[in-house]
Amino acid sequence: MKAIFILLDSLNRNYLPIYGNDWVKTPNIQRLAQKGVVFDNHWLGSAPCMPARRDILTGRLNFLERGWGPIEPFDIPFTRLLRNAGIRSHMDTDHYHYFHVGGENYHTQFDTYAFHRGQENDCWRSCTTSPTEPEHLGRWDVQYDMNRQTFTTAADYPTPKTFTGAIDWLKCNEGADNYVLWVEGFDPHEPFDCPKDYVDLYDDDWQGPRYDWSGYDYVDEGGGEATTHLRKQYAGTLTMADEFLGRFLDELERQDIFDDTLIILTTDHGHLVGEHNATGKNRWHVWNELGNIPLVVKLPGNMHAGQRRRQLTQNIDIMPTLLGFFNVNIAHPIHGESLEDVLEKNAPVKRQGALYGWFGMPVNVTDGRYTYLRAAAREDNSPLFVHYQIPTTYSYHDVPGPLFFQEPELGQFLPYTDLPVLRSRWNMKRWRTVKDTLLFNIESDPGQQHNLAGTEIEKTYIELLRQTMKKMDAPPVQYERLGL
Repeated sequence: MKAIFILLDSLNRNYLPIYGNDWVKTPNIQRLAQKGVVFDNHWLGSAPCMPARRDILTGRLNFLERGWGPIEPFDIPFTRLLRNAGIRSHMDTDHYHYFHVGGENYHTQFDTYAFHRGQENDCWRSCTTSPTEPEHLGRWDVQYDMNRQTFTTAADYPTPKTFTGAIDWLKCNEGADNYVLWVEGFDPHEPFDCPKDYVDLYDDDWQGPRYDWSGYDYVDEGGGEATTHLRKQYAGTLTMADEFLGRFLDELERQDIFDDTLIILTTDHGHLVGEHNATGKNRWHVWNELGNIPLVVKLPGNMHAGQRRRQLTQNIDIMPTLLGFFNVNIAHPIHGESLEDVLEKNAPVKRQGALYGWFGMPVNVTDGRYTYLRAAAREDNSPLFVHYQIPTTYSYHDVPGPLFFQEPELGQFLPYTDLPVLRSRWNMKRWRTVKDTLLFNIESDPGQQHNLAGTEIEKTYIELLRQTMKKMDAPPVQYERLGL
């Protein structure tokens, strides 16, 4: 048995022809989908980057317990269970957060890993003389400008290098069996940087300053033409990643292992590129462009090729699905459920609601028909506690423990582990951009324009939220924070 897990970061499914887009060029994602099963009702769990990866590796939601952080000592990643069963794992990635403070212990869960340098703020290229800041819209970063000086052709960019590295791994292990290969490209995460040839595919006629890296802000800056240009930069970056995905698929076919390999392609979360008059993520409600994410699963033997599934699924289902195909048992409690029967028999799932969100932000639930985005009840966002054993969070250099993890208390606060954990009050006011509770019928209002919160149907989704939070082992203080 061989399995390949492919993650493209910040992949907005509205840019994929397999989900109805008619202008972005991703022929190799389409090629994979033609041999696989496409999921239409697939959702993230915890976000953003590191929380999503923790979900995928452990099969458990974590955003109700803490935000950005490491694999904790009490976590049980699927790679550990595979290793115990004699199945090897390897990661090829350009996702640099694995190697910064707050991203500890992810890459070391794999038997081996390869890291390709240079994305975003990766502390890689060192120059004592910094580049001159050019005229630009949105963000600019001196570290990335130093990194990008090494990118001459598409093959020099980190995500293409990641797929090339994965090809090299396949060649080195030609004829091998019983492995999981994790291939993770940071593109199309911002900055949306690629050779001009890829953006030219979209007839970009932008004559303004550099704009390939938007802030997480409203899109007023630069007007509509700037946003159109930004979308074409995003599309070009995605097309570049797709091209090198195609080379990777070519190698699978050359080795004659494409057909008999389980291949999963997905993302961690989406990205706003002007939708809802906003760019980015993190500071906004989890609109469907962020939360309703792509998933393609190509089964061994290409069974059920070209089919689609409407069942309500989440990123936490990947862990038990992978283990199920390798016949590896799970003896500890998780939140996800295997999609084997969904894939092979089009069977229903047990899940009634999918819970998702960012730590300390609104808690969201969907049944696939409605999305309910429940905001904090108080402006001070209290009570909010972070649960942890490793006191780190998003940072590049400094360990932020003393600043954020104040007045810790030790106890058995998490029901799924016998290990005591620390709990600290997290001081984070409710952001003005997410102060309102929202409810949408996404079947009749897919753009989420007509808020139904305050109408009679909200009672149904308040109850669904309560029930789903209970199933996901939500800390009791979360109910109080949300006014439930």
